[in-house]
Amino acid sequence: MLTLRVAVVGGGPAGSCAAETLAKAGIETYIFERKLDNAKPCGGAIPLCMVSEFELPPEIIDRRVRNMKMISPSNVEVDIKLDNPDEYIGMCRREVLDAFLRNRAADLGAKLINARVLDIKINNNGKQPYVITYSDFSEGGTEGVMRTLEIDLIVGADGANSVVAKAMDAGEYNYAIAFQERIRISPEKMEYYKDLAEMYVGDDVSPDFYAWVFPKYDHVAVGTGTMHKNQRLIKQLQAGIRTRALPRIEGGEVIKVEAHPIPEHPRPRRVVGRIALVGDAAGYVTKSSGEGIYFAAKSGRMCAEAIVEFAEAGKRIPTEADLKVYIKRWDKQYGLTYKVLDILQNVFYATNATREAFVEMCADKDVQKLTFDSYLYKTVVPANPLTQLKITFKTIGSLLRGNALAP
Repeated sequence: MLTLRVAVVGGGPAGSCAAETLAKAGIETYIFERKLDNAKPCGGAIPLCMVSEFELPPEIIDRRVRNMKMISPSNVEVDIKLDNPDEYIGMCRREVLDAFLRNRAADLGAKLINARVLDIKINNNGKQPYVITYSDFSEGGTEGVMRTLEIDLIVGADGANSVVAKAMDAGEYNYAIAFQERIRISPEKMEYYKDLAEMYVGDDVSPDFYAWVFPKYDHVAVGTGTMHKNQRLIKQLQAGIRTRALPRIEGGEVIKVEAHPIPEHPRPRRVVGRIALVGDAAGYVTKSSGEGIYFAAKSGRMCAEAIVEFAEAGKRIPTEADLKVYIKRWDKQYGLTYKVLDILQNVFYATNATREAFVEMCADKDVQKLTFDSYLYKTVVPANPLTQLKITFKTIGSLLRGNALAP
């Protein structure tokens, strides 16, 4: 009797949520993760809907942000507040969130392997089991023990530099670089960031994205992002955000420095044979906001749900056509979101003038409501025609005034 064997490569939110769904269905599941204490460079913001949808306990959330401060190139500050006391943006440390999701999958039956996947062998054009070669660190040591494992299906959740994506020839994608310093500031300064996150825009902090100061458990994350073509400027841009935020972080101690590539659009091929990509490996990070955690977890779950559906209680091996159903469902549900945010980034992060307009628009209550509704709940409720018209005129007016305000 067939026993379907699935390998999930990568133990972040995408891989862990895929492994959890598979394990719950009784499918033989292996999850590979090289660094069990990994702390991915990440702002760590998650939408409210993720807390309930993925049953995250309160201790996973370091801070409940209910106030945002948008700061323009000319240092115009716009305060945004969530009026509903039950609403917030969750701020997490990735090492805490990832470990919780990964361990939950293991508790449900997924076999967690502390290992680095080195090679994936595709036999007979994928018609036979895949052979994964990996370096197993479960016994300690820095070299690991070389092992192999035969697998029927692979879920690639191993990030932007995905080994799985290379093995299946998924194609390349454009990417950005995120650079972040974790800074421990005084208790008095930390109190300022109790429930506040800041976003800075301007060509001094990023020519095509934004910089941030996000509160964590006992420190702040201060960082910036830019497309890889500007990678050589990243330290200069980080110096820019430190200068802009200096009055609020002065005297702080840098406790960690992090950098990581961030995909800018989905890969050309996300399913090949019986291999599927999810999360950053698939390219599921939004433009404009740079959000990826929720979409990683959601894509892992959706991919696994499709596997469970077509596996027929583990009695058959899903085909490439079966796995592509996950892609169709994903694109139908989130494709428009990615396109809209791509347009917004290209329009509003292009020049200091458009960045001034962007920050000015953020002061509008209608814009705030549409933005937060779509972010917190991942559902966009269309504005009524009058509101939509108002926002359109507001956008045009802001763009015109932005040219006058830009430094």
